[in-house]
Amino acid sequence: MRAPRPPISLTARLAFAGLLIVVVGGLLVTFLAWTYGQRAAQEAFDRLLLGAADQISASIRFSDSELLVDLPTTAFDLLALSRNDRVVYRVARATGETLTGYDQVAFPDALNSQQFYDGEITGEAARFVALPRYFAERDFSGSTITIVGHTRQARNALAWDIMQNAWFILLLAGFGMTALALFAIRSALEPLRRVSHHLLALDPDDLAPIALNVPRELTAFITAFNRFAGRIDRQMQVMQDFIADSAHQLRTPIAALRATTRNAVEDAQNSEVKHELEKIDAQAVRLGHLTDQLLSHALVIHRADAGKLVPLDLRQVAIDSVDIVDVLVPKGQHIRLELPESPLMIDGDTLSLVEAVKNLMSNALNHGEPPFEIEVVKIDNTARLHVRDHGAGVSAAGWRQNARRFSREPGRSGVGGLGLAIVRSVALAHGAQIEVSKGSDAFQVTLVFSLKQDVTGEDPYD
Repeated sequence: MRAPRPPISLTARLAFAGLLIVVVGGLLVTFLAWTYGQRAAQEAFDRLLLGAADQISASIRFSDSELLVDLPTTAFDLLALSRNDRVVYRVARATGETLTGYDQVAFPDALNSQQFYDGEITGEAARFVALPRYFAERDFSGSTITIVGHTRQARNALAWDIMQNAWFILLLAGFGMTALALFAIRSALEPLRRVSHHLLALDPDDLAPIALNVPRELTAFITAFNRFAGRIDRQMQVMQDFIADSAHQLRTPIAALRATTRNAVEDAQNSEVKHELEKIDAQAVRLGHLTDQLLSHALVIHRADAGKLVPLDLRQVAIDSVDIVDVLVPKGQHIRLELPESPLMIDGDTLSLVEAVKNLMSNALNHGEPPFEIEVVKIDNTARLHVRDHGAGVSAAGWRQNARRFSREPGRSGVGGLGLAIVRSVALAHGAQIEVSKGSDAFQVTLVFSLKQDVTGEDPYD
């Protein structure tokens, strides 16, 4: 199964949206800057062309029945402002006769007024202006056309320069806007961080309503969370009351039932009746044992959810477990306890760990063979607690199956209890691993803890 994609944070979403706005805005500004640059360059250099054409046109005079052109140097000074561009001019009659300049310069489409138009100069794009001038002399009546043109290199360079300047301003503005946007995003998300830090800092048992000053947009979330926490609090209280009531209400009648059936077995005279009463007594014993396991399992789950792990010595867990199960050891047998000289400190919950070791030892006493052993050792960076007996045991897969709640044990009738399920729950809450080994003359279950606790929440059998 493909692993789910990690969720995208709000910061990343907002940052991506801001970046998209900057990119789209940058493209739009680039287009507008290039368009504006071209228009500005067009207007500036068109004025140069018009000024030069106007000066040349003004120098045309009629003398001795001839049109004469005295080209002014100032006109070429104006055209010289367009560096690296080639310049052409032509002064001609309206009939097309060239008075001076280059014949190859084409006339515009219309000759009745001032006109700018595009063309070519020896294959290179160029810009031209045509300026007509009308004469009404006694000896001459007609018009002349003054055409001045130059290539577009300076125009394009100016347009590119304008766009570059716009890009530079955009870049500075982009950095500034990005910094302000990040600051705004962090400021806007700060209430969420305060809420998350507040929740992480809460004690697992603290389900009191959150009373934080948050923006109006988060009020609905805080209200919904407080309602949810209130429901959880009420359910936990009901569960705790149920556990407490069950411990008091169930154990007492079960103990009375066991005492009554035990007395009835001892007083029975008929063998058949005595056999039936012994069966009832065995079921009462099993009922009492199962009730204890149910309450222990609920207690372990509750303490695991509370998450209160404190530094403790694994040796003390072994000692306390032996003290509890010692009364269950058959006469003539004992539990061998092997402990290292120095403490083995782990993070854990003493009550839950003792309950897990007690259930492992009870399982060994019920299904294993003596001698029975509990050993605490240090291997590398791990602290290990071995529960060992010298019976046949089961395979690792079979033991794992038995650790499921009320599983049916292979080769045995009936349904198993909760003892090994309690062991599994405790190991899961402590980030411990469970190792099962079956030898020729011994069966061993090991709880493996990290000396530097790293609770992973992974299945202890994986």
